Amino acid sequence: MSKGLISPRGRPPALGDMGQHSVAVAGQRVGRVRRRRPTRPVRWRWVLGATTLTVAVAACLVLGGHWALTSPRFAVTAVEVRGASRVPPERILEASGIVHGENLWRIDPHQVQRRLEELPEIRRADVVRELPNRVSIVVEERRPFTLVHAGRLHWLDEEGRVLGEERHAVVPEVPVISGLSEDELASMRTTPGPRARAAITLIRALLRTGSTLASEISEIDMSRSEGPVLYTLDGVEVRLGTEEWEERLARLEGVLAQVATEDVRGVDLRFRDQVVLRRGTR
Repeated sequence: MSKGLISPRGRPPALGDMGQHSVAVAGQRVGRVRRRRPTRPVRWRWVLGATTLTVAVAACLVLGGHWALTSPRFAVTAVEVRGASRVPPERILEASGIVHGENLWRIDPHQVQRRLEELPEIRRADVVRELPNRVSIVVEERRPFTLVHAGRLHWLDEEGRVLGEERHAVVPEVPVISGLSEDELASMRTTPGPRARAAITLIRALLRTGSTLASEISEIDMSRSEGPVLYTLDGVEVRLGTEEWEERLARLEGVLAQVATEDVRGVDLRFRDQVVLRRGTR
């Protein structure tokens, strides 16, 4: 076998280096290339800078907060009350607890709002701080709806809450409610009672008839266990029962028109499809 041939079963011969080496390359050992490990950046400078910045910001906040809470620039010089017509502004200012000279940022609008809405006549209150030294109080008053008679006359709103006593002679546009106790009136300054709500529901039903029926009823007595009793301007007693008021009021309008010239002292509508009249001398 010729030396120039390569046998598949034999060991491959070493191949010679056919290139020409320069003087600079000759004699060097070619080994494994070593990679340099990246050096970690020094982090202490970044940590020190971040800590210094945090301390500086905190100090600015503390100093700024102290200045805002103590500076005369934010001392309250005026409190404006808007939306009050029945409640004197002086009473609203007293209930708010805000005093002239108080720091504007020490006032909690939510606490002032709660104090104002505890007044029976106030339905809603909004408190706004106005820079640098003013406060605006905007109130929505409860609207008088009808009167309730319990020894004295008191105004009720549409939710059945007592607004205050009425000391003058007035002519309400809707029937007056009676038959409530003094204890019920006292509790209705904060929470409407069930009998007051029922009477107001009945008044609304009267108003929904769209006729003059509401103006013909002078009083609604809520003291009876069998349901409210209505009294007309002519002194006719009307018993409605505890349910189906809409349908019974529709019948009542026709009945009152029929007995207008008769000697009728009472109308009982508690029975289905039947009207019971009580006659007597007026």
